[in-house]
Amino acid sequence: MNMTPSPGLTLRGVTPPLALKNFGLIAFDMDSTLINIECIDEVADAAGRKAEVAAITEAAMRGEITDYKDSLRRRVALLKGVPEGALNEVYRQRLRLNPGATELVQACKAAHLKVLLVSGGFTYFTDRVRDTLGIDFTRSNVFEIEGGLLTGRMVDQAWGDICDGEEKRRMVLQTCAQLGITPGQAIVMGDGANDLPMMQACAQAGGLSVAYHAKPKVREQAMVSIETGGLDRLLEIFS
Repeated sequence: MNMTPSPGLTLRGVTPPLALKNFGLIAFDMDSTLINIECIDEVADAAGRKAEVAAITEAAMRGEITDYKDSLRRRVALLKGVPEGALNEVYRQRLRLNPGATELVQACKAAHLKVLLVSGGFTYFTDRVRDTLGIDFTRSNVFEIEGGLLTGRMVDQAWGDICDGEEKRRMVLQTCAQLGITPGQAIVMGDGANDLPMMQACAQAGGLSVAYHAKPKVREQAMVSIETGGLDRLLEIFS
């Protein structure tokens, strides 16, 4: 049967109901998708530089800055000298899961999907969100901290230097391969321009790309766009 999506849920090339059991992975962006804030903007608030950092974040998410790595290095450099304790303050006082996050993750896990959190943000936050939701895999960046202060640099990891759009795409494809599924069996959710490479890779293979309260460029390209309500609105298109 066909379903008519309710207001605030836009579908392109998708005929519901779909079967969640036909998918093996759901991959989430973190900042402004799975959670309510852009963590780096809130950390910058501790340095009195939130407006400056947030402007770069917004331009990067809208796709107006095409070099994500450069934009992130610029933002992190502005955090030099911020106490490590500011990270905990942001986590405790400002970070909240977006509405429907717990319900959507639980529904996917109940249908035996694995869950990936892939973020241009930082392990300090992704690790905690992972533990809260029982997420299976994560990839994100690491702040360099010396003497209890952020140095304004990041730490290189075994897989590379910065988790940008290309690294997100690579991690999603790598996780699919690890699970023995195709990218066409993946659901990918994001809100910013750096999410488009992983969203496109799965959509082109027959998977599902989902925009959540996203920037215009992302909404226009996603197969599903959630414009009102919580993350669990995605469940409306599944039987």
